[in-house]
Amino acid sequence: MNRIKNLGWRVTMAGLGINLALGILYTWSIFKMTIKESIESGDGLFNWSLASLNDPYAVCCLVFAFAMIFAGRIQDKLSPRITAVIGGVLTGLGLILISFSTAWISWIIGFGILTGMGLGFGYASATPPAIKWFPPAKTGMIAGIVVAGFGLASVYIAPLATFLIERFGLSQAMLIFGIAFLVIVSGLAQLLVNPPEGYVHPDTVHTKASVAAAAVNFEPGRMLRTAAFYKLWIIFCIASGAGLMIIGSVAGMAKQGMGGMAWVVVALMAVGNASGRVVAGILSDRIGRANTLFIMLVFQAVIIFSLLFITPAQVVFLVLAAMLIGFNYGTNLSLFPSATKDFFGLKNFGVNYGLVFSAWGVGGFIFPRVSQMIVAYANSPRMAYILAAGLLLACAALALTTKAPVADTETQTGFTATAVAEKI
Repeated sequence: MNRIKNLGWRVTMAGLGINLALGILYTWSIFKMTIKESIESGDGLFNWSLASLNDPYAVCCLVFAFAMIFAGRIQDKLSPRITAVIGGVLTGLGLILISFSTAWISWIIGFGILTGMGLGFGYASATPPAIKWFPPAKTGMIAGIVVAGFGLASVYIAPLATFLIERFGLSQAMLIFGIAFLVIVSGLAQLLVNPPEGYVHPDTVHTKASVAAAAVNFEPGRMLRTAAFYKLWIIFCIASGAGLMIIGSVAGMAKQGMGGMAWVVVALMAVGNASGRVVAGILSDRIGRANTLFIMLVFQAVIIFSLLFITPAQVVFLVLAAMLIGFNYGTNLSLFPSATKDFFGLKNFGVNYGLVFSAWGVGGFIFPRVSQMIVAYANSPRMAYILAAGLLLACAALALTTKAPVADTETQTGFTATAVAEKI
């Protein structure tokens, strides 16, 4: 088995590149700001209500998440290459569609449904093959590196989108992005490959706990009968929803104090988002998923609560808060795939993580929509911030009670799974 050429880093970098393209989702606040300006100016291009501004973004998050379930199954049964190509094509077609129409329903179908499905297929294809090439001790780190691309994307997409919108308008910018991402994702997809059946990395340490963990392979139906799944799901839903609520609106907050330089806040938040994924992945490999999650949830609650005291004119504090929120939000995207792999195994990881990831979509659908309604009717996001911070603290307490399904592990392996649970 040692004679097999290890393609782990090639696959990891390809996954990182795919996510760098698909991370256009996190630049929504730039597009939203342009649409809002059109509505308020009455130029007739976007005849939407202000309360519906986040609708395409919310639908995209929801479709993205549930598409992950089907995409994960295709990734498990066929190949990550095919899954990624489907993702690139759907993402590109969705963006191309909205370049030809400013109607609300067109953006729901194009950005919300087609692009949402494309993001789900592309995202599902990147992480599973990468972590399969590495030993369990590096699961968090590799997952963090791959998904960092999704968070880091706004570093270049935000200024590029601002430039293209100013130069060509929003519709032409979407056309350019659509064509580019269709080609890029489909090309990088050719580098994605799973290791051969039964492959074990040479650096894998064979302990009693690692043997027991390797034997854990939950079918989706069996996973859905465990308490661990529902705890992970609830925490992921609230943690991601609270973060997406801020990410989807941060450019509008920054616009009041920074004008045309608002994209800088979006880009810096993306740096925090990406770094949070890598740092949390490495940290959780050392102190455990639950402990890391507890720390990050409490920190995120504190930072969101601090927004109650930051005004748009306090640019330095706004930038710092945005980066920290991005950092804390990003930790979720490496902690939850790592926990899913540790809890439920690698064999059905694609579809199992797709089911866990549905929480991200539900949170991304509910929180931005509710916050936009609060802002539209109360002319202030204060209540949304307080609600999000309170729910995050509740999730932090729940995280400490979230353990691997010990009994199931014992019956599958014949070993006690206490060591595995403690590590997670």
